[in-house]
Amino acid sequence: MSYQERIDTLKRELRAIILAHNYQPPEVQDIADHVGDSLGLSILASETNAEVIVFCGVDFMAESAKILNPETTVLIPEKGAKCPMAAMCTAEAIREMRKRYPEAVVVGYVNSTAESKAEMDVCCTSANAIPVVRAVEADQVIFVPDGNLGAYVAKHVDKEIILWDGFCPTHQSMTATDIASLQRHNPGAKVMAHPECTSEVLEMAEIIGSTEGMVTALSDDGEYIVATERDMIHRLSKTAPGARFHEVRGSVCPPMKMTTLESIVRSLETMTWKVELSDDIIRRARIPLQRMIQMGR
Repeated sequence: MSYQERIDTLKRELRAIILAHNYQPPEVQDIADHVGDSLGLSILASETNAEVIVFCGVDFMAESAKILNPETTVLIPEKGAKCPMAAMCTAEAIREMRKRYPEAVVVGYVNSTAESKAEMDVCCTSANAIPVVRAVEADQVIFVPDGNLGAYVAKHVDKEIILWDGFCPTHQSMTATDIASLQRHNPGAKVMAHPECTSEVLEMAEIIGSTEGMVTALSDDGEYIVATERDMIHRLSKTAPGARFHEVRGSVCPPMKMTTLESIVRSLETMTWKVELSDDIIRRARIPLQRMIQMGR
């Protein structure tokens, strides 16, 4: 029996659904019930009536699914698949920042731990960060934990944005030099970049957007330099099979590559690893996540 057949059998037996982020390996994307970005998958997780959610991604994504659907069993196939950026912001640090800026609202990127979310006023994703910040009723916003996304938002809103010193190592490693080299070798290609990239890279981009924003911006006969995690190209290629894509050097997120078909089978067979959070964290973290979903629709 193939991994695909075994996964299909286990899904039926357990009434399970598999959600996969756009940065997952191609073979994982291909067996998932839904592939998408953090916002879209969060909405699906909050609305599904499945008894088990297998979240193929990194830790904060599976935690968000549990927070939004606490009665459902949420599994992450690889316990060690942790987002480095999420670890750059702690709940204690947010509380200290609030003391320094008591009038500010805390807007937190969804790429953060459950404990940090519990200290936020509202969450956002790269897809809705600008409208979320515009919508909050405050002139001063503490934006955590991604400094690059926060700086991008700051250019599009009429508010004081207090930036956090956090970043995605994968997007941070992509440089303007890398982009310029690809442009020289592919002069007709448009640059599409994720707003987690540095401002220098974003200044070179014709298209700036979340992973789903990239999908909607495609033309089937286009050519693109893709400044985000390399396996986003698999999703883009399936959406626009006639287009051509070029990946940027260093565009690999190691934690996103930990999930395999074998680990998904093991996860379903042994019901590991279960996401377990305290009732207090779930209650408090659900508020900013629900606000994010309401603003993101």
